[in-house]
Parts: sequence; structure tokens; C-alpha cells
Amino acid sequence: MKRFATIAAAFIAIAVFCVPATAKTITVATDTNFPPFEFKDASGKHTGFDVELWDALAKEIGVEYKLQPMDFNGIIPGLQTGQIDVGIAGMTIKPERAKVIDFSDPYYNAGLLIMVKADNNDVAGIEDLQGKVVSTKLGTTSEDFVKKNAQAKEVKLFPNNDAMILEMMTGGADAVVFDSPVIANFMRSEAGKGKVKVVGPLYMGQSYGIGFPKGSPLVPKVNEALKKIKESGAYDALYMKWFGTAPK
Repeated sequence: MKRFATIAAAFIAIAVFCVPATAKTITVATDTNFPPFEFKDASGKHTGFDVELWDALAKEIGVEYKLQPMDFNGIIPGLQTGQIDVGIAGMTIKPERAKVIDFSDPYYNAGLLIMVKADNNDVAGIEDLQGKVVSTKLGTTSEDFVKKNAQAKEVKLFPNNDAMILEMMTGGADAVVFDSPVIANFMRSEAGKGKVKVVGPLYMGQSYGIGFPKGSPLVPKVNEALKKIKESGAYDALYMKWFGTAPK
């Protein structure tokens, strides 16, 4: 009987140690409000291009996950400390970020746009923001770009898109500088259609990547899954659903 108990215990120990690392439920951070990449729909469900893309990738690599919406500026620190396992939030791949976290292969190409009210004829490009008030999002590439290039009188920083845009719409800022898909989405919306316009060219072409803690074993798995869903056409279908055009 004692020998049987010893053998049974050994099998249990082997079973425990043989459970794959991916069997745990991983925590995936997204921005709280970054349409059309992530946002709450009318029912209160968190959805968007990033949310559905990650779900497709998770199914491909076979991982269980829980979604953790949070302010964008908390995602990279969360990855650095290991509190979250993945960050997918329209995150630009930048050298300084790549020093502290790992990135997947790029999954979306974007850039920055300047948006002003439709009746604003004083701003035609970045050079016209000198001495003006600009609103943008805290901890983003847009913040870096505006502070370096605009020579603005003031750069107002906000934790989410709604507050950033509302500041301009209510007269607290002369312009918004932010990621092109977000600007395009607002211009098509009921709140923005006919009330705002884009001025100047597309600035700072940039790619979005999925973030991970340094050395995460998920990176090569996600890259392979991303490649597969692109080859299968699933990526194109998601892109068309959320942006209304085929990927360029």
C-alpha cells in the first residue's frame, strides 16, 4: 500500500511539472478607449480591432487570457514589472520602448495627423502650431512629436482620447495631434462629421506592435500566429471590418 502511494505521488508530481507554461490564464492589457482599436460598445463589452485580433491570435496559439483595460501610460510599466503578460493597444514600436519591453512583428502601419475645428483657418501644418495650445494623449508618440516639433505655447496631456478631443471641441486647445486611425474614426463619427478637419500631411509613419515583458516566450508564438492569420485571410477580414478598407 505504501509503495502504491509512493508511485501515485510520483505520477502526480510528474503531471504537475509537465503542465505547459501556456496553460495559465494570461493577462492582456488594452487601452480603455482607443477606437476603433479598443473601446466599449453599446452593451458595455470591450471590443475593437486590437481586441478581436488578440482573440484570433490567442486561439491560434492556444492560450487562455483575461482582458485588462487600463490607461495607456500604465501598460509599459505593467509589462516591465510582470503584472501583465501582453499589451495590445495601438502601441508604436519605438527604440526607447524596445529597451524595456519586447515587441511582436508589426501588425498595423499608421502615422500622426493634426485635427482642428472645421472653421479654423490659422493652422495648415505643424509649423503653424507655434504659440498655440495643443492637446494629445499622455505617454504616446504624439506627445513626443508635439513637444519636439510644434513649439506650442502649451501641450495639454490627457489619459484618454475622449478628453483629448473634447478639450479642442470646447475651445481649450487649438488642435489635436494624434494617431491617424483615431482621428479618421472621430471625423466619421456623429460628433465629428463636418465639425473638424485634418490639416497638413501624415507625420511620422509608424508601426504598431504587441508588447511583452522582456524575454517572454510568447513573442515567437505570437509572431508565428500573426503570420498564419495573415496568410489565411483572417487578418484582412478583421481589417476590412474595422477600417473599411483593405490593408495597405
